[in-house]
Amino acid sequence: MELAHSLLLNEEAYNQLGEVQKAEFIFDWLRYLEKLLLATSRNDVKEKQKTLVEQLLSLLNSSPGPPTRKLLAKNLGVLYSIGDTFSVYETIDKCNDLIRSKDDSPSYLPTKLAAVVCLGSLYKKLGRMLVNTFTGTVGNILKAMKSAESQGRYEIMLSLQNILNGLGAAATPCHRDVYKAAKSCLTDRSMAVRCAAAKCLLELQKEAIFMWSTDLDSVATLCFKSFEGSNYDVRISVSKLLGTVLAKAIISKHPGAAVSRQSIRRVSLEEVLELLGTGFLRGSSGFLRASGDMLKGTSSVSRDVRVGVTQAYVVFVSTLGGTWLEKNFAAFLSHILSLVSQSHPKATQTQTDAVCGRRCVSFILRATIGGLLGEKAQIAAAKDICQAIWKLKKVVDAVMNDGNVETRVGSTDVTASQHMLVCALQELGNLLYSLGTTVAPLLQDSSAGILDSVISVIQHPSISVRLAAAWCLHCIAVALPSYLTPLLDRCLERLTVLKSSPEAVTGFSFAVAALLGAVKHCPLGIPHGKGKIIMTLAEDLLCSAVQNSRLSAQRTQAGWLLIAALMTLGPAVVSHHLARVLLLWKCVFPVSPKDLETEKSRGDSFTWQVTLEGRAGALCAIKSFVSHCGDLLTEEVIQRLLPPLPCAVDLLTQLSSVLKTYGSTLKTPSVVYRQRLYELLILLPPETYEGFPSTLMIYCTHSVSLFHSSLCPNKSLILNYQGNLCAVLKELAADLTASDIQVAASAFLLPPLCHQDDLVILSPLLQETDHRFIEEQLLLGNGIACGSLEYDPYSIYEKDVEGDSVPKPLPPILSVISSAVKLFGVVCAHVGEAQRLFILEQLLDTIKHSKGARQQIVQLHVVSSLSSFLKYLAVSKGNLGPEEMRRPALALVMGALESPNPLLRCAAAEAWARLAQVVDDGAFTAALAQVSFDKLKSARDVVTRAGYSLALGSLHRYLGGISSSQHLNSCVGILYTLSQDTTSPDVQTWALHSLSLIIDSAGPLYHMQVEPTLSLIIMLLLNVPPTHAEVHQSLGRCLNALITTLGPELQGNSTSISTLRTSCLLGCAVMQDNPDCLVQAQAISCLQQLHMFAPRHVNLSNLVSCLCEILLDNSVLVNLCSPYLLLRRAVLACLRQLVQREAAEVSEHAVMLAKDSREELTPDANIREVGLEGALLTLLDKETDQKLCHDIKETLNHMLTSMAVDKLSFWLKLCKDVLAASADFTTVTCVDTMQEEEGDKGDDASVLTTRNDDKSYPYTNPRWATRVFAAECVCRIINQCENAHSAHFDIALAQEMKKRDSRNDFLVLHLADLIRMAFMAATDHSDQLRLSGLETLLVVIRRFAAIPEPEFPGHVILEQYQANVGAALRPAFTSETPPDVTAKACQVYIIAVERHKSHRQPLKTTTCSEESVRNGSYSSDGLLDLVHTDLGTLSRLWLAALQDFALLTLPSEFASQLPVEGGAFYTAETSENAKLHYYSSWALILHATALWLTTTGFVVADPDEGASHLSRPVTPTSMCQGSSSGATVKSPEDVCTDRFHLILGISVEFLCSLRSDATMESITACLHALQALLDVPWPRSKIGSDQDLGIELLNVLHRVILTRESPSIQLASLEVVRQIICAAQEHVKEKRRSAEVDDGAAEKETLPEFGEGKDTGGLVPGKSLVFATLELCVCILVRQLPELNPKLTGSPGVKATKPQVLSEDGSRLVSAALVILSELPAVCSPEGSISILPTILYLTIGVLRETAVKLPGGQLSSTVAASLQALKGILSSPMARAEKSHTAWTDLLRSALTTILDCWDPVDGTHQELDEISLLTAVTVFILSTSPEVTTIPCLQKRCIEKFKATLEIKDPVVQIKTYQLLLSIFQYPNPAVSYPYIYSLVSSIVEKLQEIDKRKPEDTTELQIFQEGIKVLEALVAIAEEQHRSQLVACLLPILISFLLDDNALGSATSVMKNLHDFALQNLMQIGPQYSSVFKNVMASSPALKARLEAAIRGNQENVQVKIPTSKHTKNPGKNVSIQLKTNFL
Repeated sequence: MELAHSLLLNEEAYNQLGEVQKAEFIFDWLRYLEKLLLATSRNDVKEKQKTLVEQLLSLLNSSPGPPTRKLLAKNLGVLYSIGDTFSVYETIDKCNDLIRSKDDSPSYLPTKLAAVVCLGSLYKKLGRMLVNTFTGTVGNILKAMKSAESQGRYEIMLSLQNILNGLGAAATPCHRDVYKAAKSCLTDRSMAVRCAAAKCLLELQKEAIFMWSTDLDSVATLCFKSFEGSNYDVRISVSKLLGTVLAKAIISKHPGAAVSRQSIRRVSLEEVLELLGTGFLRGSSGFLRASGDMLKGTSSVSRDVRVGVTQAYVVFVSTLGGTWLEKNFAAFLSHILSLVSQSHPKATQTQTDAVCGRRCVSFILRATIGGLLGEKAQIAAAKDICQAIWKLKKVVDAVMNDGNVETRVGSTDVTASQHMLVCALQELGNLLYSLGTTVAPLLQDSSAGILDSVISVIQHPSISVRLAAAWCLHCIAVALPSYLTPLLDRCLERLTVLKSSPEAVTGFSFAVAALLGAVKHCPLGIPHGKGKIIMTLAEDLLCSAVQNSRLSAQRTQAGWLLIAALMTLGPAVVSHHLARVLLLWKCVFPVSPKDLETEKSRGDSFTWQVTLEGRAGALCAIKSFVSHCGDLLTEEVIQRLLPPLPCAVDLLTQLSSVLKTYGSTLKTPSVVYRQRLYELLILLPPETYEGFPSTLMIYCTHSVSLFHSSLCPNKSLILNYQGNLCAVLKELAADLTASDIQVAASAFLLPPLCHQDDLVILSPLLQETDHRFIEEQLLLGNGIACGSLEYDPYSIYEKDVEGDSVPKPLPPILSVISSAVKLFGVVCAHVGEAQRLFILEQLLDTIKHSKGARQQIVQLHVVSSLSSFLKYLAVSKGNLGPEEMRRPALALVMGALESPNPLLRCAAAEAWARLAQVVDDGAFTAALAQVSFDKLKSARDVVTRAGYSLALGSLHRYLGGISSSQHLNSCVGILYTLSQDTTSPDVQTWALHSLSLIIDSAGPLYHMQVEPTLSLIIMLLLNVPPTHAEVHQSLGRCLNALITTLGPELQGNSTSISTLRTSCLLGCAVMQDNPDCLVQAQAISCLQQLHMFAPRHVNLSNLVSCLCEILLDNSVLVNLCSPYLLLRRAVLACLRQLVQREAAEVSEHAVMLAKDSREELTPDANIREVGLEGALLTLLDKETDQKLCHDIKETLNHMLTSMAVDKLSFWLKLCKDVLAASADFTTVTCVDTMQEEEGDKGDDASVLTTRNDDKSYPYTNPRWATRVFAAECVCRIINQCENAHSAHFDIALAQEMKKRDSRNDFLVLHLADLIRMAFMAATDHSDQLRLSGLETLLVVIRRFAAIPEPEFPGHVILEQYQANVGAALRPAFTSETPPDVTAKACQVYIIAVERHKSHRQPLKTTTCSEESVRNGSYSSDGLLDLVHTDLGTLSRLWLAALQDFALLTLPSEFASQLPVEGGAFYTAETSENAKLHYYSSWALILHATALWLTTTGFVVADPDEGASHLSRPVTPTSMCQGSSSGATVKSPEDVCTDRFHLILGISVEFLCSLRSDATMESITACLHALQALLDVPWPRSKIGSDQDLGIELLNVLHRVILTRESPSIQLASLEVVRQIICAAQEHVKEKRRSAEVDDGAAEKETLPEFGEGKDTGGLVPGKSLVFATLELCVCILVRQLPELNPKLTGSPGVKATKPQVLSEDGSRLVSAALVILSELPAVCSPEGSISILPTILYLTIGVLRETAVKLPGGQLSSTVAASLQALKGILSSPMARAEKSHTAWTDLLRSALTTILDCWDPVDGTHQELDEISLLTAVTVFILSTSPEVTTIPCLQKRCIEKFKATLEIKDPVVQIKTYQLLLSIFQYPNPAVSYPYIYSLVSSIVEKLQEIDKRKPEDTTELQIFQEGIKVLEALVAIAEEQHRSQLVACLLPILISFLLDDNALGSATSVMKNLHDFALQNLMQIGPQYSSVFKNVMASSPALKARLEAAIRGNQENVQVKIPTSKHTKNPGKNVSIQLKTNFL
């Protein structure tokens, strides 16, 4: 194919190819040429133009196929537009000659068609240049059209469209001729020609003024005619034409020149609407020329005309735009509703017509109001609809209040308004539903009176209106869940009060049922007690039905409807009423057959009607129970359900005789009854009724006779099968073959039985489209009504299958067939094989014996039933039975495969394959395949060939794996032949579809066939006419299947793979150019597959530009005028896949397309401003299809994830524009089409564009759902930035990097925008948007709270936005705000306060903790004020909720102790349901309560309670009530104790049995609650005084630590442990103090010992608080430092291990445990303390030893610091000095000191790398903190001194500095016994060291520091020395200091270190001089040199610094005197 890539055609290569390859070669060359011409310079083109033109024209004669001729024509046009135009006239003449040719042979046709297409392209491209030739050309083309066949007419119309497009106004002379020709084509028998004519006229109307002025009526009539017998595409094209022309008539501004040329007729809106209305009501029969039938009232408008006109209405309004609709809404609404009013009786003369008419009206209203108006305008529209409802209501009221009953009942006014009311109510419901919570202000507005108007029509005489009003209430409740309960109450109250009005009883029961159906959509549900009220009311209605015959039927229906709707609330509610329901169920049927006989002989037609309705209602209630309360279907309940069923079946058998006796009025009730019974039997598991008693089977024999007793021809046979299901089956068979079924409703019966993939080859109506809602009625055929609510009022509480629109049940006569078919499948699978065979044969006979139309109907029902049976068998893995069964089954299916009904053939093909599947026998499957082969070879009719070709494909789909390759080859060979049968497009379509199924199922087996198949596909794609779109669609499916089969192999580079890949791409290109949108969708799907398997070979730029063009064209007209939902879905699915891999590239290509393309390519030109992302957001706002919206969101999410960080400003601006879009509704404005640019894109072209008056907001008033998505995007952007550069959350760094490079962009720089967006969303009307806004605010505060403000140190960046945050949160605390919004706002507030407190030091300490919380809050007055006033109430509610929770969590054996009436927030019945809510929220309530109790210090008085309530306990029963007079008043102490035990009990119960699903938040909240509790003295005293409680709590915490690894949970647990130990300490202290006070006079010795261990010192495990604490601390320490465990180290002694640094979390845990250990001795008695001291010391020193790592700068690790602090606490314990324990403590402390000293010594010959400073500090702590006798024993003292000596010798300056500091503290110790030995031993070496430094002078700051610390030690010695020794010390010190003094000269040149040393020495000398003046003078006198040096230095100093000696003692050390100090002073 590379040879095709040249400017001129490579004829040499071309001539060597075969026929098929030639066509491929030409097409590929033309594709390449199209791109090349645009890229080649004009001169190069001109050079080769002559040859190129010749080559192109020669191709005209080579019979080019449709895609080739289109490309050929395009290239000719481009060539002449770039090159010279002198030969263009020759080309035109040549084309005209070809068209004139008399050759009519089929082989010459492609040449003629190519000539026509070329002319269109040339005129379109060159336009007015060719103006002088166009009349001849147009005349020639129009002449040719007279004799042309359909393809010719099709191409001529499109060519004329292009000619008109190119010439514009210059084509005026031919307008009339073209118009005349197009008129005839618009009613052509070929649908493709009609579409082409519509496009041609659409082009014509741009310039032909007469079309929308003088000839407007005839254009309209013509369009109405065109709708007759039309298909979906025609209706789309013609409705677009009609709508556009009518809109043009209204908005055109006629230029003066035109007025003079043509007589202009101005048209008013009323006239246009009347014109459309005429078409809707009378069709194409004209306005005055109504036929005789019409006058007689016997004919009605065909449905396709009505549906076409409906679409035209929508196009008309969409073209005029949303602003126009807003202005003219009242007139428009009035007109649309009048279409179904009684003033046009034709529209509603039958129920069927009325239902279809209503559906059309609803569609118009939904498409215009829902699609074009913004939210503000929609709210205004809702008011207008409400006004219309009021007006219609007044008319009815006037009639109903008329005293004369006769006129009242017969009045037409009531029926006149009913259909208008139904449409208005349904649209009002839809409108409110889509607006969601934004509609709240409208409902609160009493002047609008929405609720009143809806409720007022609930009593309308028409049942349809009552149901519509009930549905409208359902929509209101779903949109605004807060209205659900008030509406329910209101309806129940009216139902109770108006029990005597039949309309009120049914109306309000419908309303209650509809509201109950809404409960599942409302997150908060309804109060549980409502179930009881509804059940009681239902019982009352059923019981009182017999009292008043006028109301019997209504009350019976209402009672059962309420019960059935109640079942939807689920098992939790129903379980309490089940017994009553089962009792009613039992009573509704006679007990025995005898009673039934008696019943038959009594009563009349009316009583039977009531009885049947009542029993049907009961069956429906039980069906509702079975489907919604499956959990309650226990064995026992099933046994109670079954007994009435035999009787129900018995009644069924009697229905025929009842009908005979009482007349046909009972026909509908009997059908409904039958349908209800079927539905129930289908739902019940077959086993339940398989085991029925034999009586049931007797009843079942007559069960399902649908219409007459004559239906069962062979009664004697029935009796043979009594006692089993066969009887039911026979009756079902009789049903399905009944003689009086007139309706062949295949469209609703068969689609579920066909395979979904096969439906695509049938009518496009079966596929999903935007017009499905109205197109459905065409599918069902003229005799059948569409579904509507009044056919089955019981469906009002069910969820609609198709989303959330009104349920649309079919009429009972159809539903019953559908149910019978389903039941047949189930029952037939459960009867014996003999009976099964018999029934199938009987059905076969019935078909044979029936004739004509009836035979088709019977065949349809029988085959449906058989399909249902086979499908059931296949799914349940059943077996068909003996071989005899196969014959009748096969005969039935084969008959259907040859049926003219394509749907039936489709279902039969599925049944054919299912039959093979259930027989499961290879030979049988092969035989079936052979039958197909034989039939296909012999048959010549289209139907048989189509049916059997699909049967082959279906067979492969289910059994493909077992096919041999020979079998495969035969199938493929036959299908190849069929697919080339050009005489029948239908056969081609079905054969190709079947081939695609075979390719799919064969998988790798198909590889041998890939090349020939691909060649076939390409050949057909290049030759099948575009008018046969269905063939192209099947070809697309084949290509898709082939690409899937090849899979990743497509990436290969071999020649064969490369050829295959090129062919695939070529096929995609052909399909992309196809005018049919479904073929384009196939092309995109194929390209998507190719991109997945071979991404390098798909041109991404072309693909993206193709996707964008489709998407943007189709998005402009609010999608309803772009019919191709499936195309939009294909585009989005492809885009979604592309952006997952290459988001940035896709985005760039889209923007490039927008910049490069000419105007006409992108009507939605704003892609240039907002990129593809913005265009997708716009589309998301307009799109209504849920699947599409989901794909758009996913696509945007992928793009955001990939690109948001790089294009931050762009994404934030997008979101901001959506959130900040103005509230002006100008979504779609009209463009004056007179000035519309030339160039139209065929049927995708749009006459609309989105105009933005306000350029700053590209989005005009997006819907709330879009704004919610934008808010979610903001959160996602913040999350994406978290994983990117740290500068996103660091303002200083961000600003710096932005300065460096202005392209840098960081999130923190957009903080103001983020806050603003969150604020806008959080203060919206829509609750969902408020929640999203608050979530965004939460994310912003979490991420930005810690960021400091660089300009204001000590402040954070968020502080400047305090007011905004406050303003965003405040509205959420108003009374009308929904609870979930308030809860979210509280969450944001809490986070804000927490973050603020954690980054802000408390401003002041206050006693009131409320005050301190307020100081930390965000805004000045504190948002806590919002709840502060309610804290009293809240706290009572919290306590009540906790009490409930405590009761609900009791084990089941304590159920008897629960309060009978329930708790504070639940009733006894709802306890199970309520548990979930309590489980999800108890932890936070517990924490809140604990905090509140802490702040009040357990003071009981509530500020808002009187003194009398001081100690009122909060119990569930007294909750929220006044204090009961009989209640016993508890003391404040008792109340506090109760509260304390409640919180403690809940916490312990939860923590001691942590389930795996317990959340971290719950555990943390629980531990924090305990911490808060123990922060206050009173609870601590409770814990301290009850040792068992403390131990229990410690054990629970120990378990939490063992089972939860989270450091935060373990730390929180340790904090509680510390508080428990504190409580115990306080308790021991208090006891000791009170004992001393009491026994003050007594001897000290007689005082009892307090604390653990008492007199013996023994600690009993399990009863000792200290022991439990030790266990817990050891657990923590050993987890972090396993070396502490002697068992692990293998020896009790010290083991040589390398010290380690713990993680931050580990360090915190170890430190917390050490703090607790150091507190323990204080809890013990002296003897007890002796018991635990060795353990505590071992652990503390162990931590020191294991973590004493050398850190830079001499720092101590946090664990070492903690262990030193703990040591200090232990050593200074009073127990060390207590008489009874003094000796033991002293011994133990000496051992501990020895252990520390041993740490220095090498162990096992290896030296440990311990930090000397840490060990030396520990030794110092011992020396200073213990009593002298511990450390003064010679052996220890000697070792300590040695350690200090050794350390002084270490060269490390940091160690030396630290040693000096430690020695200083020892030397200053007041007890000489301790300090003197160290002074004696170490001073001389210190002096030596200093003198050494003195000699070599310090060189750096560290040496300077060493020297300074040494001098400080000597100065301290001078201070403490005795008088007689002081002079010697001063004499040592002075020479050293003076030696560092410098004279003036030396000072100038000295280093900074020497200068510092000089200053330091001089200052010290100035201090020492005055202090020890005599010694000073003696030394000075003895050494004149020193004196001279000192004096010189002092003089120099005085000159420089002006400092005098007398003031020198006040000078402080200079700042440079830096010393390393510990953070904590351990000494």
